[in-house]
Amino acid sequence: MIFAACSNGSDGGTGAATSGATTSGSAGGDGGSSATTSSASGNGGGTVTTGSAGGDGGGSSTTTGSAGGNGGGTVTTGSAGGDGGSSSTTTGSAGGDGGGSSTTTGSAGGDGGGSSTTTGSAGGGGSGPVEGEAAILKVTSLAADGPGSLRQALATPGPRIIVFEVGGVIDLDKVRLDITEPFVTIAGQTAPSPGITLIRAGMRIRTHDVRIHHLRFRMGDAGAAPASGFEPDVTTDGASAYNIVVDHCSFAWGVDENLSVSGPRFDGPDGTSRRVTLSNNIIAEGLVESVHEKGSHSMGTLVHDYCTDVTVVGNLYAHNNERNPWYKGFATGTIVNNVVYNPGKWAMRLGPVLREWETSGVTPEPPRVSIVGNYMRHGVNTMPNLPLVGTNSLGSAYLEDNIAVDALGAPVPIASPDIVVLPEKPVWPDGLVALPAASVVDSVLAHAGARPRDRDEVDLRIIEDFVSGGGMFVNSQEEVGGYPTAEPTSRPLVVPAEDIEGWLKGFADDLE
Repeated sequence: MIFAACSNGSDGGTGAATSGATTSGSAGGDGGSSATTSSASGNGGGTVTTGSAGGDGGGSSTTTGSAGGNGGGTVTTGSAGGDGGSSSTTTGSAGGDGGGSSTTTGSAGGDGGGSSTTTGSAGGGGSGPVEGEAAILKVTSLAADGPGSLRQALATPGPRIIVFEVGGVIDLDKVRLDITEPFVTIAGQTAPSPGITLIRAGMRIRTHDVRIHHLRFRMGDAGAAPASGFEPDVTTDGASAYNIVVDHCSFAWGVDENLSVSGPRFDGPDGTSRRVTLSNNIIAEGLVESVHEKGSHSMGTLVHDYCTDVTVVGNLYAHNNERNPWYKGFATGTIVNNVVYNPGKWAMRLGPVLREWETSGVTPEPPRVSIVGNYMRHGVNTMPNLPLVGTNSLGSAYLEDNIAVDALGAPVPIASPDIVVLPEKPVWPDGLVALPAASVVDSVLAHAGARPRDRDEVDLRIIEDFVSGGGMFVNSQEEVGGYPTAEPTSRPLVVPAEDIEGWLKGFADDLE
């Protein structure tokens, strides 16, 4: 594994933090009655059912200073017809002040927060653990919204950790999930097998201090008409989107990009997404001739103009025509230990689109990116002699220990001649230790994506495509078996009164 954001280490959080998550207030709750409080040990939070028995308010349960600062109560959102709002909190959770660190063979960077890595690491952007008064919200329904749903948990105000008592498919029915409330961890690793798969829409992250682990997104065209406006992707967006980690997730069939970092073009580095880590994901099969208003598409990851400190590490990009990834004007970041298979027109792309800046009064500058220890192999859709790194305008990068081969294993160029090769790393997260490129394929194939030891048929097929040299671009999910189905599963979760991060780590270790 290249880097496991927050899922490894005991009291530490993600390795990609530049500032740890801070907290204020409790999660939700307009009412005033108190719910059942205190755990058997007397430390940590009690268990709270929000809005139970039809209530609109919500009791709150708070325990201070529990067992070294880890813990938190349990919240089941909106049960028995309630409207939500209760909270159970523990102060000083996730290691107390600033978060501890746990490092194994390499270390995770950042200027604050906890850190945790295994065999290499990532840093420079992301979120620390959800510290302080963090409620534990249980997802108990696979419905797209309503009581006990993921959507309701995401909308709950206040620091929170979202866990899952159910597994299966959540059909979003073309309605995107929006994350607008900060300080949230989505712990998909806690779901029972087969895990959580979201279909027929994407997600937009418009806030800060967000961690997302072990979710699958199968967006697809949902039967929409061409140019109808349905162009699902998963992306960060805007000035409030910072300190974000998306780790061990799987993305397929995006109509726009599959997974991106974005925001306004002309608002500068503080006006758009920044400090973001995309780690250990599978990002595959962006749809080509689908329903996008521009026609032919198929894109992996866009890092938009002015997005800075964006770390892309340990991911598998497969069967995307372009943007594996693409860093645009003024963007900065690190592309480390990724595998790119069967790109089409571009693999990794650097550079602004000059015409987009013509009326801005700003002269665009090239992105500055460190590209280290990556592996690319051509496939059936790849243009002959395509290099690993190219530019459409102005591209500059530090290049070290990358491997690029055609479908038969013969070397192809690492960079196109118009790339300006930088003599030193322009950006490099503190403590980031890259694996050698020769080791990256085995590591990524073993550890990338959601629930690597419990992969779904889509991820298994994509992995097999790389191994066999097969597969190709797709225009619709229907060409490769259609939207996944799964029998719903459920089981109760007993949330510990302390060491929540260690508890989450245990689930992740079982899957990674």
